[in-house]
Amino acid sequence: MRRRRTAQLLLTAGLLGALVFPGAAPAGAYADPPAGAATVPLRVVSYNIHAGAGTDNVFDLDRQVEELRSLDADVIGLQEVDVHWGARSGWRDLAAELGTRLGMEVYFAPIYSLDPLSADAPRREYGVAVLSRHPILAAENHDITRLSTQEANPVPAPAPGFPEVRIRVRGVPVHVYTTHLDYRADPSVRSAQVADTLRILDEDCDAHGRCPRQILTGDFNAVHAAPELAPLWERLTDASTEAGADVPTYPALNPRTRIDYVTVSPGAVVVKDVTVPETLASDHRPVVADLALRRGR
Repeated sequence: MRRRRTAQLLLTAGLLGALVFPGAAPAGAYADPPAGAATVPLRVVSYNIHAGAGTDNVFDLDRQVEELRSLDADVIGLQEVDVHWGARSGWRDLAAELGTRLGMEVYFAPIYSLDPLSADAPRREYGVAVLSRHPILAAENHDITRLSTQEANPVPAPAPGFPEVRIRVRGVPVHVYTTHLDYRADPSVRSAQVADTLRILDEDCDAHGRCPRQILTGDFNAVHAAPELAPLWERLTDASTEAGADVPTYPALNPRTRIDYVTVSPGAVVVKDVTVPETLASDHRPVVADLALRRGR
């Protein structure tokens, strides 16, 4: 069994726990109950929240809550999430607050987890998170290659911050991931991260090559045509391209490039529509994908 790393699973009831996936799934583990419609709708959002600050660089979580609530999403992948990280976000736990205020379950996956500044304070954490209207049945924080921003002379090395959560939507199992790929101009770290991502996705497939329905959201810090992303498109469908909605997402004010994505398992997840709302609640615009999960495989 591959090594597992857990992080925080925050329930709206106020419970805090950690769940891990069981071992490799047996053949046929992802079969659906033969009932209901042929597809199940699911609205998925990817949003880099800029640690709660808008384009004006002013921290305003109320503004982001209002924006997220207006999107009426079932699942949200968030990037740049502070949890007691620092003064820029008031030392607040943004993951827990967003989950509570939106009435969603939250799995927070830290990229960095640092010692507090005082003995009685919580750890300073920064990372990504998945919010879900549906119960989170299991969750895991995977390692992928990273080039740390917290070390003086970093070298690429495995580090956490690639969460996977498992939910069921009207009886249909789905694995949801969110990621924040390296921002540097040199694509080498992103290339390694893409390879790690594909390896992790494949680990959830059974011995016969049958894979669960998978949805990957995130800030990829690269355009669709970037060479380092090409291996992803052999495995996943870019929802925006599929929907003919190649709309820029960054910067939020007068956006020039599309670096934010919702991607899905081809065939198993159907893309119905993609929109990019105009908002200045963050320095990115969100991507909203209306999907349909196929019951039969």
